[in-house]
Amino acid sequence: MFARRVPCILSRFRSVQAQSSGSWEFHGTRTAAGKPPRIDSCRHLTSTSTSTMPRATETASFKFNHTMLRVKDPKVSLDFYQNVIGMDLLSVKKMSDFTLYFLAFNHEGRDLSPEEKEASRFGREGVLELTHNHGTENDPEFKGYASGNTDPGRGFGHIALTVADVDKACERFDQLGVQFKKRPTDGKMRHIAFILDPDGYWIEIVPDRMPL
Repeated sequence: MFARRVPCILSRFRSVQAQSSGSWEFHGTRTAAGKPPRIDSCRHLTSTSTSTMPRATETASFKFNHTMLRVKDPKVSLDFYQNVIGMDLLSVKKMSDFTLYFLAFNHEGRDLSPEEKEASRFGREGVLELTHNHGTENDPEFKGYASGNTDPGRGFGHIALTVADVDKACERFDQLGVQFKKRPTDGKMRHIAFILDPDGYWIEIVPDRMPL
């Protein structure tokens, strides 16, 4: 069975990075004309994702459980992720110097008790953990956290959300005063957007079905 070729998100994200920084970064050889060599990321992804073999028994139960982001002010961040993004608060873990907030989507529409939410936390996929180090929200000298998309030390890039209609989702974000890094009408990538959370982390907004 051959995998169907689809538009490559990786190459699109590189374009967004280029738009934000004003330049492309390449490491390695260049062509005779002095230009960076073309990297066919789509071909690589296609050729490495065509296997229909089942996962090894040892990893069959593995899931991508959660991503952790450090936040300056939990009240602001929780309002954003609950009321703007639409996630549910699963549980709160208070420690002496920091507090952890776990959020996830409730697509089943079930009204879970706090105990049920806590019990399901490690069995879910796509959980977001917000870590608040106490005092940062009131510290005038605290400059905030790096998003991972600026120099020096580019590393972490973004999280991504799928939506049924990118344009409608972005209209709602506009009405709620959300800051955009890239609107659907910016550049050549008309079917995706990037918004920023209160700490400046990038959130990619993509359709649940990519156009062919």
